[in-house]
Amino acid sequence: MKAIVVGAGIGGLAATLSLRAAGHEVALVDRTRHFSEIGAGIQLAPNATRVLRRLGLLDTVAAHAARPARLNFRTWSDGTEICRYVIGPEVESEFGAPYLQVHRADLHQALADRVPPGSVRLNTEAVGIDQDDRRAYVTTADGERLGADLVVAADGVRSSARQWLFGPDEAVFSGTAAYRALLPAAEVADLDLPEYAGWLGPGRHVVHYWVRGGELLNLVAVFTAGAATPVGPESWTESWTARAEPGEQLREFAGWDPRVLTVLERAGQVFRYGIHTRTPLTRWHLGRVTLLGDSAHAMVPFQAQGAAQAIMDAAVLGDCLAGATPTDVPDALTRYVHRRLATATRVQAGSASAGEAYHLPDGPEADARNARMAAYGSENRFGPHAGAWGEEP
Repeated sequence: MKAIVVGAGIGGLAATLSLRAAGHEVALVDRTRHFSEIGAGIQLAPNATRVLRRLGLLDTVAAHAARPARLNFRTWSDGTEICRYVIGPEVESEFGAPYLQVHRADLHQALADRVPPGSVRLNTEAVGIDQDDRRAYVTTADGERLGADLVVAADGVRSSARQWLFGPDEAVFSGTAAYRALLPAAEVADLDLPEYAGWLGPGRHVVHYWVRGGELLNLVAVFTAGAATPVGPESWTESWTARAEPGEQLREFAGWDPRVLTVLERAGQVFRYGIHTRTPLTRWHLGRVTLLGDSAHAMVPFQAQGAAQAIMDAAVLGDCLAGATPTDVPDALTRYVHRRLATATRVQAGSASAGEAYHLPDGPEADARNARMAAYGSENRFGPHAGAWGEEP
């Protein structure tokens, strides 16, 4: 059977590998001219790393990863510890796979290296998807019409395929944006930083952790978009390359713990991006065409499950299509969506809820949140976000 995967991000690459493992021929198309090292840190919980093991990639990815021992949540103003959760060897013992923190480029490269070069068509922009009873087709900007038994649209949060399938439907700005930066370890060696921490404050939170085995500190500083920063539409794109104005991040986080401000100040190159989501759907597929990853369920990153859920989609898609013939495709896609939609939608909602809790104003509500988090840490050492970690493909 032949499949076309549109989009060579993490979800599209994982889907390509899963479908190939299921015995099918796959053509992967993407409009980029070449793969490049973009993005920053990604967290991979055990639900994702189990899939990487199935694909034979876990050791490769882990070789470039950091393995945190614990996650600390702290208050924004003085760094008082709210709670701590276990992330290290205990997680691997409990869930059968490790919790890894990696550079996106390292994960992307590990996936891309497993796709045969002859299966990849870069500089190929999909401008339409259609189908009949027997085949699905991708039309390219060059006027080609590529046919297959199955089309997987992994074309991201700004998915065009989603609109081709289900009508007008735009990405939704979450009301939050983020600064991100990568700092060499030497730049922060004199600071007393936890290895993995979330700092919670009114309308804002900051997360930092190590990637590349501790060579780089990944920093993400999330804020409610407001008047303190530029508010034109160009300020809130999900671009990986939009740079913040000099000192902008320091003004946004004025008054925070000196360690946070020092990291923000020392970050030489700071990028700003708006965080977008997609409205939950009641179905992801139509006939021989399905959505996967962010095109289906883009979410805010506040449970660190965006990449993991795309990888899970890919694994389940491969399972549902193992041994399938062309006539089986519509029913196989129905099974895929049945197995994945409820879970991804639940994680999507949980991520949004976590962001709301992180940004509570100082006072009784934040105090109650802190008490709940501390109580949860004493009752469940892995923290409240571990619900998806045991998920199996």
